[in-house]
Amino acid sequence: MLAYILRRLLLVIPTLLGIITINFVVVQFAPGGPVEQMIADIKGRGGDATMRMTGTGAETMAAAPNDGTYRGARGLDPAVVADIRHMFGFDRPAHERYFKMIGDYVRFDFGRSFFRDATVLELVRQKLPVSVSIGLWSTLLIYLVSIPLGIAKAVRHGSRFDVATSAAVLVGYAVPGFLFAILLVVLFAGGSFLTLFPLRGLSSPGSEYWSWPSRAMDYAWHMVLPTTALVIGGFAGLTMLTKNSFLEEIRKQYVTTARAKGASEARVLYRHVFRNAMLLIVAGFPAAFIGILFSSALLVEIVFSLDGLGLLGFESAIRRDYPVMFGTLYIFTLLGLVMQIIGDVMYTVVDPRIDFEARG
Repeated sequence: MLAYILRRLLLVIPTLLGIITINFVVVQFAPGGPVEQMIADIKGRGGDATMRMTGTGAETMAAAPNDGTYRGARGLDPAVVADIRHMFGFDRPAHERYFKMIGDYVRFDFGRSFFRDATVLELVRQKLPVSVSIGLWSTLLIYLVSIPLGIAKAVRHGSRFDVATSAAVLVGYAVPGFLFAILLVVLFAGGSFLTLFPLRGLSSPGSEYWSWPSRAMDYAWHMVLPTTALVIGGFAGLTMLTKNSFLEEIRKQYVTTARAKGASEARVLYRHVFRNAMLLIVAGFPAAFIGILFSSALLVEIVFSLDGLGLLGFESAIRRDYPVMFGTLYIFTLLGLVMQIIGDVMYTVVDPRIDFEARG
């Protein structure tokens, strides 16, 4: 197993390199980069602008127009444009910027945001607790809903209960979590009907001065709609996986043998079937958590204006904040690959008979 883990860790390096390289190449052809956005911002101010570099990033300062005319249409001084390109590092060839970026990433130096007064690591550290909180609670609730429901559907396969719950599962399959989030906002967050839950954030203004129980209740109140949206949008797949896993095990010979020996249905189901059927489900927890954290939760954060990694990534993409975009991509990819390795290790923990070193 150790040799397998070492091989998987070594594969992380070319995988990371390939993902970063592909995205870097794509970005080179994407219009509207940070240089263009800064130039458009200066022109939009309608006045002369100067650029200066500070220890916290780029700042623009626009003076009032010298006359009453709109100056943006006249273009900018080439020296100002050159200063902007130098400020963002775009005065160097693409291959130089690429190799410098790779060298910095090896040392986990992701640089500073173009438009925020912070380094990339500081921004990730600030936003990560919000995203982890949403992802963790949503994943736990999805498991708490999906596993009992999947077992019940397997035991009652073909019954009215199975058919009725399949309709709910179909809705969960068909409608993504962020659409449920929009529906919940309309229904319960002051959209068009009721105003039962807050629309943004995970705490109320001034809650830092409240007692601990009050802060906990306030946090739970803010978490209701985001976690509900993620659970509704994510329980369907795990429910069907649980059902199919149990159905497959229930039809095997050892279950028939256990029943022939007089074992009760509860003992057969939870003593014999449960361990084998839950192998894939339990071992897949790390991958499920990463999937919710870095895919579904991102859009839900945007809908509920939660100051997490999803909102950070969305705003960075809109503003072409490349250090944040590439830094978070690198971190997310690395976490995802490590979680996949942890998932493989969990297979052997749940069932020691599994041997990844075995060859067919």
